[in-house]
Amino acid sequence: MGHNHSHSHGHSSNKKVLLLSFIIITSYMLIEAVGGFITNSLALLSDAGHMLSDSISLVIALLAFQLGEKAASFNNTYGFKRFEIIAAMINGVTLILISLYIIYEAIGRFANPPEVATTGMLIISIIGLLVNVIVAWIMLRGGNTEHNLNMRGAFLHVISDMLGSVGAIIAAIVIMAFGWGWADPLASVIVAILILRSGYFVMKDALHILMEGTPQNVNVKEVIEIMEKAEGIQGIHDLHIWSITSELNALSCHAVVANDLTVAESEKILRHLEHELEHKGITHMTIQLETGTHNHENTILCQAKTKPVHAHHHH
Repeated sequence: MGHNHSHSHGHSSNKKVLLLSFIIITSYMLIEAVGGFITNSLALLSDAGHMLSDSISLVIALLAFQLGEKAASFNNTYGFKRFEIIAAMINGVTLILISLYIIYEAIGRFANPPEVATTGMLIISIIGLLVNVIVAWIMLRGGNTEHNLNMRGAFLHVISDMLGSVGAIIAAIVIMAFGWGWADPLASVIVAILILRSGYFVMKDALHILMEGTPQNVNVKEVIEIMEKAEGIQGIHDLHIWSITSELNALSCHAVVANDLTVAESEKILRHLEHELEHKGITHMTIQLETGTHNHENTILCQAKTKPVHAHHHH
């Protein structure tokens, strides 16, 4: 059971990282929002909006880890592992809405750029950049940003946040040097496009999992090949491969075996498959063994029709 051990260890360090990042980002976001109002800079405000979405995503990620650890029950046989995917989905949608609102605000400002207190804007955005660099470093060092959708979402936020601060810094310098007031709304639109992009990707990945799509790290052809080649298995059908949550992939299928196989012998086949498939990224498999007399179609993928309730008898 070494696998689970590493999983829970990863979670506790992920949670510490998230909590620390959340505290730093939220406190700075408040400074930036106030700064944006005082200096009248939309670039700062949009960066603060970005940071707000950041801290929301961090809270969601924290909640998800917290809930994901709740044990499975009769009511929720998977526990609450799916919550982080739903959270990622909400997060993606929020990002998209925030970015559209910033773009809408910026359009009005291009027409008549208001006065911006550039010195204040410059100082605040430089501090903002530093804050993001620190948080990104904490996350890279302490968290699992590569495989966990939740951590990756939070990390991507922080990275695009950094770009937001860079945009505000450049805008402030441009306004100071050339007096081009439109640099401020321009910077905010660039930030908005970045927010839009990360929101879209987080949402797309989450939706794929919610639609029971095949996990991106699983090669279905290889899996089918391994199963069909396994000794004692004559064919497979009704195959499903899906993700319960990021890093947790499941497979179910029917496999046809010889009539005279004992339970012990068939178990040996299953152990072999379990071992092989774990290397292919499948953490949880359920295989129903059948003899050649089974009465459904032999296609590899499930052809289940949603039947009316009364049509239960087999013809």
